[in-house]
Amino acid sequence: MLMGAEGLNRVTMRRLAQELDTGAASLYVYVRNTAELHAAILDDLLGGLDLSPVKAAGDWRTRLETILRSYTALLLEHPGLAQSALVARPSGPNYLDLCEALLALLHQGGVPVGQAAWGLDLLLQLGTATAAEHAIEAPDEDWRALDSAVRDISPATHPHLAAIGADLLSGPPQARLSWGLQAVIDGTLHTLREH
Repeated sequence: MLMGAEGLNRVTMRRLAQELDTGAASLYVYVRNTAELHAAILDDLLGGLDLSPVKAAGDWRTRLETILRSYTALLLEHPGLAQSALVARPSGPNYLDLCEALLALLHQGGVPVGQAAWGLDLLLQLGTATAAEHAIEAPDEDWRALDSAVRDISPATHPHLAAIGADLLSGPPQARLSWGLQAVIDGTLHTLREH
């Protein structure tokens, strides 16, 4: 497949038409633009997600996190797709199945409907943004520069940053993702929605 060989950035309407030995105009019968094409690719890949934790035994939060971590891992496997997913508006059957599974688990946890609706959005955003952030590895010198800036900051001008310093960048990515998901899940459960 074109995406696997060359990356999502190379999957355009024109390029796909070349691969299929047809004109780009013929593709517009199926998708309106490249963004919709990328959303369709995302939906196809989402069909491989394991949504069985919805019906499994165990704590609903753990099962919810398991699915969200799988979603994030899928996006991490396809760096260009993670970045595209930040702005894509997927609406395919596999995306809807994912949303249904997450909402079912929020329902099992007793999360009120309105809070679950907005929480679903935040949970998917967190997974998507995490994958997009890590989609392209920053050069080591960028990380060293950031680490140095945080460690060497003046307590006189930035007392809060100086106080926590290195902890800003601490922890492995999986632990940070897990903490973030738990924070959003707990916030979704306990933060009342007024509108």
